[in-house]
Amino acid sequence: MTPFIAEIIGTALLILLGGGIVANDILNKTIGKGSGWMGITTAWGLAVFVGVVVAGPYSGAHLNPAVTLGLAVGGLFPWADVPTYIAAEFIGAMIGSSLVYVMYKDHFDATEDPTVKRAVFCTAPAIPNTFRNMMSEIIGTFVLVFCVFYFSEAEISDGSGTKVGLGSIGAIPVAFVVWGIGLSLGGTTGYAINPARDLGPRIVHALLPIKGKTHSNWSYSWIPVLGPIIGAVIAALLFLILG
Repeated sequence: MTPFIAEIIGTALLILLGGGIVANDILNKTIGKGSGWMGITTAWGLAVFVGVVVAGPYSGAHLNPAVTLGLAVGGLFPWADVPTYIAAEFIGAMIGSSLVYVMYKDHFDATEDPTVKRAVFCTAPAIPNTFRNMMSEIIGTFVLVFCVFYFSEAEISDGSGTKVGLGSIGAIPVAFVVWGIGLSLGGTTGYAINPARDLGPRIVHALLPIKGKTHSNWSYSWIPVLGPIIGAVIAALLFLILG
């Protein structure tokens, strides 16, 4: 598997499971309807874990253009590979959100509120305020990317002095970080903290023939794209300053 394919598959799994919990929670007549914020944030953290487990060995599992850009600014990722990774992440996000629609098609049809249908695909502010909504995405992404810079290879000893990698278990820290961001900082905008996670599915929402859908809220769409990029760059610059 190439890094390009790994980023597509990993991001698709991330959005399939992340968008899936939102659909399960807010669409009508689902068994999981009303599971609440704890369910949503927990499932998004686990979705990150699944995506990282699959893509990690092949691409490093960025799954997020902000992470890719942040690592490049920080000197830990080659700039020449940035366009390929970002393209893969957007493709994966669009595939994942399309699968959520196919999975929950009957429940989309059973839901009358068009803004609820849109919320399965993309974020929106609880209270519209351009400055504070932008700061929410900047700060949330800063926490994510700054932590990514300090992740180290998890190892244990087998008793003979030989270090043994923990493999997939090493994906747990990033899942915890995303879970923590959602629980603590996600209540203002829905914590996109990932341009592909928001813009890719928003494009899919605009393209799909969803029964009774509304507009895709393009006037807000730039915030969950620009905010994460700014947050990632700030995290990278601080990492460089701190050495």
